[in-house]
Amino acid sequence: MNFNDKQKEEFSFQALGTNCEFIIYGCNAKYIGNIGKREVEIFEKNFSSYDGNSEIGKINKNSGKLTELSRECFDLIKKSIFYSELTEDFFDITIKPLVNLWSVGKDNFNIPSDKTINKYRELVDYKKIELREQSSEIKLNSGQQIDLGAIAKGYMADKLKDIFVTLGVKSGIINLGGNIVLIGSNINEKPWTIGIQDPFENRGEYVGIVSLIDKSIVTSGVYERFSIKDNKVYSHIINPKTAYPIVGEILSISIISNKSIDGDGLSTGLYILGIEKSLKILKELNLDGIFITKDKKVIITEGIRKNFILTNEEFNIV
Repeated sequence: MNFNDKQKEEFSFQALGTNCEFIIYGCNAKYIGNIGKREVEIFEKNFSSYDGNSEIGKINKNSGKLTELSRECFDLIKKSIFYSELTEDFFDITIKPLVNLWSVGKDNFNIPSDKTINKYRELVDYKKIELREQSSEIKLNSGQQIDLGAIAKGYMADKLKDIFVTLGVKSGIINLGGNIVLIGSNINEKPWTIGIQDPFENRGEYVGIVSLIDKSIVTSGVYERFSIKDNKVYSHIINPKTAYPIVGEILSISIISNKSIDGDGLSTGLYILGIEKSLKILKELNLDGIFITKDKKVIITEGIRKNFILTNEEFNIV
């Protein structure tokens, strides 16, 4: 890299309900980063399920009726359904009514009655979504609501990478709340080193580090957002089939892929499926993963094992 390529700009801002960060190298880094920030703001305005005027908000308000969509929104919903099918229906964008009901991690968290849970569970079924390809229209079953939050960050991270690379960025990091996309290698033309969070400790304490070039790594954990009642922990990930927050062996999952949307779209479903089925799916898709369990075991897929270094001796690689 020449001198101008080594000029560095860092951006940090709140969007998509999380902390967003860019690190960009190059003579136009500040200009390019501001373009990226604006793209995220536009995307959030269009796709937020909490804004009644967004495309998602209009779909939810028109539940039971046909709604015309932009092609981008239509295609993202189609992609979400693709990941639902891959994960045996455990990823479901119609989960929103149940998420709102439980409100895990929020001040109004409370355990609903079985009767109420069963009522809301009937609304959750992505197979009831009607998509009309030619006209880019969608129709939800009456009472259904969708939320693309579990896939939106991955999609947006990939979109930002395409923009940055087109504008000449050869080295950089995009981090949208744990969805990390790496552009090329680091400034010294070596792999980026990414820490894998210790789910038992505060942010910044790592189980190990993984070395990557021009990849995406999406790390999610049930430890990130939860509620406690009567000494029982309730995670923010809700099983769409049982309608209850999941209780599983996995505390943290990191998916390494070429596209961030793959890691984002798969992580929720893989949590619920468990390690054995998850490893099979990752192998079939030629993706890699790092799993951290409640008993401090680290399971790493073969393709990424040589790139991982354990830094915390309390954990064991299996």
